[in-house]
Amino acid sequence: MTKINPANERVKRRYFTFLGEAKRCGEATIDGVAKALSRYETYTKGQDFRRFQTDQAVAFKRHLCTQLNQQTGEPLSLSTIRSTLQALEAFFKWLSGQQGFKSAIAWSDAEYFRLPRKEMEAAKASQDRPIPTLEQIHHVLRCMPFGTDIERRDRAVVAAAIVTGARDGALSSACLRHVDHIERVFVNDGRTMRTKFSKTFRSWFFPVGGEAEAILIEWVTYLRTVLMFGDDDPLFPATRVGMGKSGTFEPLGLTREGWADAAPIRKIFKAAFKLAGLPYYSPHSFRTTLGRLGQQVCDTMEEHKAWSQNLGHENVHTTLMSYGKVDPLRQAAVIKGMTSEARGERAPSKALAAALRKALHELEGAD
Repeated sequence: MTKINPANERVKRRYFTFLGEAKRCGEATIDGVAKALSRYETYTKGQDFRRFQTDQAVAFKRHLCTQLNQQTGEPLSLSTIRSTLQALEAFFKWLSGQQGFKSAIAWSDAEYFRLPRKEMEAAKASQDRPIPTLEQIHHVLRCMPFGTDIERRDRAVVAAAIVTGARDGALSSACLRHVDHIERVFVNDGRTMRTKFSKTFRSWFFPVGGEAEAILIEWVTYLRTVLMFGDDDPLFPATRVGMGKSGTFEPLGLTREGWADAAPIRKIFKAAFKLAGLPYYSPHSFRTTLGRLGQQVCDTMEEHKAWSQNLGHENVHTTLMSYGKVDPLRQAAVIKGMTSEARGERAPSKALAAALRKALHELEGAD
């Protein structure tokens, strides 16, 4: 059991406040930092942060590489090790500038938490995760039942994720007023919804084809005309649980309350992909699917910019760097198509490519 050090706890509270208020980090990010610090304090048995030494950082790195994932029993992934060490490096760098720690910890001491370059590159590579294709997502929607209100809601959740590109936190906290099915737009309202960095922006329905858009519109209409929900009622109401005919607690329908977090959405996704006979893909993976779709359908710089804004990104650079990796099969097709004859047929695309290169160059220069 980790020894609780009151002095450490006070410092951590100050740091979490700093992350939330000054760095504008979300709860999930702060929770990740708290977990990293907990791992470190477990290793040091709650030793006061003032007694930090660089050899502890080196020893902790080696220790971390021997730890197992509590859920899977497998060794910690390189990406988990990398994120843990990055959180610790940032924390001790912040600590080195705080009153009472300046003489005990040097800024450069925190850099001993860094992985060797080889492991860093491997950790970055391990973050590349498979994403669902549009065809797979449409298949999942076709397989999902919709005979009950709960089943209708669950199918609409999956449809909304690909049609709007919204994060699961936003979907789990959205109200009916946030969807205009006439104008086909979804409003990410940072004032009342759990959006990333509390950002507010509009996302017009992405042209993904299939039945996804119709499923979402049908759900919104059903809520308003059959269940008589109003603007302030949740877009995806929570399940009402009560005593069933069998004498046990079971789902009985929907409430007029929303979800407290996004956990139910992830549960819905897991069940939906399992039913369709496909591996599980997270709700966030749908945003990567949309990012790659944008590469295929956008022909002008204006279209790329509009697509990027629809995902809530302030610039195209973010979309390209976050979701713009080319699938290996598509990569092969692109390279094989780069003959002189093919290039001549794609003359208009040269201007777009030049515009993208210029935009990226300007953004990198601004950084």
